[in-house]
Amino acid sequence: MRLHVVVRGRVQGVGFRWFVREAARRRDLAGWVRNLADGGVEVLAEGMEAEIVWLRSELARGPDGAAVEEVEEVAVARVDVAKPFAIIR
Repeated sequence: MRLHVVVRGRVQGVGFRWFVREAARRRDLAGWVRNLADGGVEVLAEGMEAEIVWLRSELARGPDGAAVEEVEEVAVARVDVAKPFAIIR
C-alpha cells in the first residue's frame, strides 16, 4: 500500500522529518520525507496496509512541538521510494 501526503501546520523546525523517518523505519516502510517551500512536509511511504494506517495516524499526531492542522492526500504519478526510509532535500 502507498501513502503520499502533505502535512500542514507547524511541522517545520520541530523535528518532524526525523520523527517520520524513525517511525517509518520502525515499521520497515520504504519511502521518504521532505520539507516543502510552502512550510508543509511531504511524505511518501510504501508497505503493508496496517503499517501505513499506523503511520498516517502518527503523522496526524506529530512529534512534541508540532501542531498538525491537516494531512492532505496527494495524487501523483509513480514516484520512486527509498529503502531504508530517508529524509530527502
